[in-house]
Amino acid sequence: MAFMRYRALPQQGEPTVEEFRAWLAQFDADRDGRISREELQQALRSLNVWFAWWKARDGVRAADGDGDGGVAGDDEVARLFAFAQRHLHVKINQLGYY
Repeated sequence: MAFMRYRALPQQGEPTVEEFRAWLAQFDADRDGRISREELQQALRSLNVWFAWWKARDGVRAADGDGDGGVAGDDEVARLFAFAQRHLHVKINQLGYY
């Protein structure tokens, strides 16, 4: 079993959308450009979120607009940002068109 070291979300202030996207991208294990439920679960575990599997399932369900089981594209990532703010209490600075 290999241990991975992940970059954490910024501790000072609220992360920007770009920082959140960059942080999330490091969990894209197969580098296909989409975040699966398992990859989101790993991301949540890195933040010590309780019931990460459950919250990852709910997050993908909330964000997955095309029903492919993952989060890809600007619209779905925007939905995941909204889910993180509402249900995971992650504060994200709204920059750009998000």
